[in-house]
Amino acid sequence: MAEPLKSMYDLVFLQQFAALVQSEWEPFQGERFIALVTGEGWEELELKGRIRRITESLGALLPAQYEQALDVLYAIDERCVGFPYLFFPDFVEVYGQAHWELSMDALERFTSRSSAEFAIRPFLLADTERTMGRMLAWAEHESEHVRRLASEGCRPRLPWAPALGMFKRDPSPILPLLEKLKCDPSLYVRKSVANNVNDIAKDHPAVVRELAARWKGSHSLTDWIIRHGSRTLIRSADPAILALFGYQDDVASKLVTEARIEAASKTAVLGQVSEIIYDLSLHSTSPLRIRVELGVDYVKANGSVSRKKFLLSDKTVPAGERLRGVKRLSWKDLTTRKHYPGMHRLLLIVNGSPVAETAVMLHQDDHLMEKEGTDSP
Repeated sequence: MAEPLKSMYDLVFLQQFAALVQSEWEPFQGERFIALVTGEGWEELELKGRIRRITESLGALLPAQYEQALDVLYAIDERCVGFPYLFFPDFVEVYGQAHWELSMDALERFTSRSSAEFAIRPFLLADTERTMGRMLAWAEHESEHVRRLASEGCRPRLPWAPALGMFKRDPSPILPLLEKLKCDPSLYVRKSVANNVNDIAKDHPAVVRELAARWKGSHSLTDWIIRHGSRTLIRSADPAILALFGYQDDVASKLVTEARIEAASKTAVLGQVSEIIYDLSLHSTSPLRIRVELGVDYVKANGSVSRKKFLLSDKTVPAGERLRGVKRLSWKDLTTRKHYPGMHRLLLIVNGSPVAETAVMLHQDDHLMEKEGTDSP
C-alpha cells in the first residue's frame, strides 16, 4: 500500500530543510523548528494540517518583518522545488494578507516551484477586483506556471480549497481571463482552463453552453478545452452540448435494435469485483457519434440511491456497428464512496438514455450469502 502524501514530511526532510534555511540565515534555530513542527498532535495531522504546521513554525522563527522573512525564503526557493514545498506559498497566505504587492510578487515567484492556487484564494476573497486584475496580467506571463495560476486560482470549485462563493454566484469576472488562455500553447494551462470551465458548468450551464458554442471551431487547442470543460454537461446528457459535439439525440429510441447488459453473477460481496457484460447493436446508414455508459444506482446508508456513471465507449462508430465489452465493477470502499448492502440497479446508457438494465445484490460478506441460500425454499 502506498505511503500517504503526508509522510513525505519526515524527520530527514525537516532536518535537511532546517539546515538549508540556517545556511542562508544563521540565526535560524533548526532544532527549535523541528521541535515546533513535530510537537503535540503532529502524527494525527493530515497533509494540509502538516503544511500549515510547518508554515506557522517558520513564522515563529524567521524575521518578524514580513519582507525580511521573504528575503530568507527567496534565498533558498530555487533549491526547494516540488509538491512538498507548498508551505512557501502557504507562508504568504498566512502572513502576507496586509502586504498585497509583496505577496503578489511572492506568489508569482513561488508558484513556479510548487503551486500557489490555494494561497491566492484568501486574497481573492478579501479584494476580488484588485486580485483579479493581477491575475489577468498573469494570464499573459511568459511562464506557464504563472499562467496556470491565473486560471487555477480562480476556479469556483477548486478541490481541497474553500469554494469561491462570489464566482459560484456570478462567474462573469472569470470569463475575460479564460478568453486570454483559451488557446494557450501549454497543455498544463489548457487543462486548468478546461477544469475552470467545468466548475462554472456545475452552477451556470447556460454560460458554458454559450461559451462552448462561441469558441468551438476557432482552434483545435480551444476545441480540446471546451470538450474537456463540458464533461459534466455531457455526462448529464445536456441536449444542447450533446448536439454541439455531434451526439445524435434520438439514437436510443430510433437506432438501437438490440441492447443487453448482464452481470456474470447476480450477487456480490463488499470488497469484491463484478464482471458486467454489455452488447449493443445499432441500425444506421451513416456513422454515429455515441457515448455508452454504465449507470450504477448505488445504495446509500439510508436506503436511497445515488447514480454514478462509468464511461464504456465514446466514439464515432461506422454504420451498423455492434459494440460489446466487459466492465469490471469494484465494490471496494473508496475515500469518495462507501458501499452498502442491497440491490444495485445497473443500466446501459446511450447518449444519455437508458436502453437496458439488470441488477446485482450486494452482500456484506460470504456468510450472509450462504445463509440466504440456506434459507431459500
